[in-house]
Amino acid sequence: MATLSNRYEFVLLYDVENGNPNGDPDAGNMPRIDPETGYGIVTDVCLKRKIRNYVEMVKGDTAGYRIYIKEGIPLNANHKEAYLAVGLEPGKKADVAGVNKARAWMCQNFYDIRTFGAVLSVGDNCGQVRGPVQLNFSRSIDPIVQQEVTITRLTVTREEEADKERTMGRKHIVPYGLYRVEGYISAKLANDPTKGTGFSEEDLDLFWEALINMFEHDRSAARGKMATRKLFVFKHESDLGNAPAHKLFDLVKVQRKPEANPPRSFSDYEVTVDKAGVPQGVELIEKL
Repeated sequence: MATLSNRYEFVLLYDVENGNPNGDPDAGNMPRIDPETGYGIVTDVCLKRKIRNYVEMVKGDTAGYRIYIKEGIPLNANHKEAYLAVGLEPGKKADVAGVNKARAWMCQNFYDIRTFGAVLSVGDNCGQVRGPVQLNFSRSIDPIVQQEVTITRLTVTREEEADKERTMGRKHIVPYGLYRVEGYISAKLANDPTKGTGFSEEDLDLFWEALINMFEHDRSAARGKMATRKLFVFKHESDLGNAPAHKLFDLVKVQRKPEANPPRSFSDYEVTVDKAGVPQGVELIEKL
């Protein structure tokens, strides 16, 4: 695999129509919201789950592309597998060299560890991994409306309710919301001789592919219509970077058109990029 030799930042725009992009379990699964501003929020964990699901769908259990955080698989079972693979005894405390061997095996075999990092010190200690790819929380461009829709079901759950004609339920949606998330990719964290994960150019290509297509294979009535709309990538000439990330993010502007009140589609927004303001040593790539 080709070594990652450039630092990257990226801006991803995606939207939701008549769906719940990220329910808040502390608020009855209502769409997450900043209570002070009314802007919608989607956590980094939510998007990472969709990326993991896409990679698993595309790669399956192909060597080097397994998924560590996976439904129905206890995490410590993977740690035990790593110990056996590198010649360590499961259940017995390993020395620093042994932990480093197990850590390297985990990075080599699990795509999401190699990408996002993980804490692997529970059970058979495989160390800790700081991933080269990091995401901020997503935030909507405008305040969102948390709409509660009442639905009916022409059946009942319990036998004692058999005489009822129907039962009632509720569904939480955002009529429309355009969200923006910013992210970072560090070549140094990928390639460091002791702390690096081995995240490669091939891994990066798969990551861009996942960002573009993750909603296409995550359909459900609860999520409504979600789609990736724009993906702007800033590629630095060096592994340390050639400009501060926040200055690059500021080059991408998203404005609601004055006549769109309230906004109900992506066409109600205007996306502009100050290409003339891209600093020397940084290349702007529009992936979508």
